[in-house]
Amino acid sequence: MKVKIESSKIIKPFYEDNIIPPSTKTYIPLSVFDKVTYEAQIAIIYAYRPPTPPNAAIQLGLQKALAIYREWAGRLGKDENGIPVISLNDEGVRFVEASADSTLDKVMPFKPSASLLNLHPRLNNVVELVQVQVTRFTCGSLVVGFTAHHTVADGHSTSNFLVAWGQACRGLDINPLPLHDRTIFNPRNPPLIEYEHKGTEFMSKSVKKENSLDESTHHVTEDIVVHKVHFTVEFLAKLKVKASSMNNNNNSNSNRPYSTFESLVAHLWRAITKARGLSGFETTHIRISVNGRMRLNPRVPNEYFGNLVLWAFPTSKVKDLLREPLPYATKLIHDAVVKVNNNYFRSFIDFANHKDEDLIPTADMNKHILCPNLEVDSWLRFPFYDLDFGMGCPYMFMPSYFPTEGMMFLLPSFIGDGSIDAFIPLFQDNLPTFKKICYSLDLA
Repeated sequence: MKVKIESSKIIKPFYEDNIIPPSTKTYIPLSVFDKVTYEAQIAIIYAYRPPTPPNAAIQLGLQKALAIYREWAGRLGKDENGIPVISLNDEGVRFVEASADSTLDKVMPFKPSASLLNLHPRLNNVVELVQVQVTRFTCGSLVVGFTAHHTVADGHSTSNFLVAWGQACRGLDINPLPLHDRTIFNPRNPPLIEYEHKGTEFMSKSVKKENSLDESTHHVTEDIVVHKVHFTVEFLAKLKVKASSMNNNNNSNSNRPYSTFESLVAHLWRAITKARGLSGFETTHIRISVNGRMRLNPRVPNEYFGNLVLWAFPTSKVKDLLREPLPYATKLIHDAVVKVNNNYFRSFIDFANHKDEDLIPTADMNKHILCPNLEVDSWLRFPFYDLDFGMGCPYMFMPSYFPTEGMMFLLPSFIGDGSIDAFIPLFQDNLPTFKKICYSLDLA
C-alpha cells in the first residue's frame, strides 16, 4: 500500500456568523491530572466504506467542533509565572489529504505494522495538538487517521470530541457541550495524604535515569511484534465463569462475578508472563487506567474535558501468578481497581499540589520495554464507533502501531457482536509460546 500526500494545511476553528469569536489571548492552566499523564500524541485509525462525504465536509465539521473544543486548536505553553497551560490562541490543527494506490479490501483487516504510520501524520516533534489525515482508496473507501495530544485530554474526553465532530459534520448541534473548567480539583486545607504516591504516579528523576540505562542494555525494539488476538463472545463467557468460580466461597467478600475486562486482563497477564519465561521470584504488575469521573464525590460530570485518570497497579510474584488459578489474578486486579476510590483521588490531588520538584510522572510513552510489567489501555467503553460523518458509522477502528513491549490495547471487535480484539506487543522470541497458550483456559 503506497500512500501519497496530496495536501497538508493548518485549519482553524469556524465560528458561526452569530457568534463573536472569543479572545485568542486566554489560556487554561493544566490540572494535576493533565500534568501526570502521558506527554505524547496518541493515534487512532478509522475506516469507512463508500459512499463517504467529501473532504471539505469533514474539514468544515472539524472546524465547527474546534469552535466548541478550543483547547485542541491551541498550543501547550507556560504563563508568565512558568506554569504549564493550554493557550487558547486558535492557531489551529493540521489537516492532511492523501490517496492510496489500492482498494481497502486488499489491505483489510489492517495488521498492526509500521505501514499504519502512513495513515496519520507523524507523532513526534509536533506543535499541533490534533492532526487529521483523510486517505482515499481507489474503491471509494476512506480512512481517517486522528492524532491527539494526551496532555490535553484522556480517552473519555477525546471520544466525546470525536462524537461531536461527527455531529457537526451532520449539521447537528453539538450535544452534550463539554465542561472546560480545569480548576475544580482543589487540594484540601490541611492536605490529607493517605496513600503513597511516590513510586506510583510519580518517581524521582534519578530513578528514571536508571530505568533508561536498564532499557538500553535490553532487547532492541526491532525484536518487538504487535500480535492481534481475537477473543470470541463464547471464549470470554467461559473465561468469566472460570475467573469468578471462587466468588461463592465463604472467604470471598462478594459472590458477584468479575467483569469481562477483569477476567480477560487477568488471563492475559498470566499468559504473557508465562510466555516471557520470567523467573518465579520476579515481581510483575499491570498499570490499569481508572476514570475518576465515576469515583470522585461529588461526581464529576461525564462532559468534563481534560484528563481525569489515575492508575491501579495489581502486583504479584511471578510464581504465585502462574501457580495459583485464574481467580487469584482476577481478584488482585479487582481489588487494586476498587482501591482507586474517592479517598485515593483526593489524596493524589493533595500530594500533587505539594510534591517535591524532583518528582516526575511515571507515565512515559518513551519507554519501549515494560517487561516484567504490563500496561492495558482499554477502549472497550469509549463510543469510538459513533463517529458518523453523515454516511454511517465506521467499518472499523483501531490504534495505530505502538510497538511498546507489554503495552496492550483492548477494543471492541469491528464484527460488533461483543467480541474483543487485543493488540499485544511482545518480543519475537516470546510469541510462539503466547500463541500456543492464549486460548487456553488453564495455563498450569
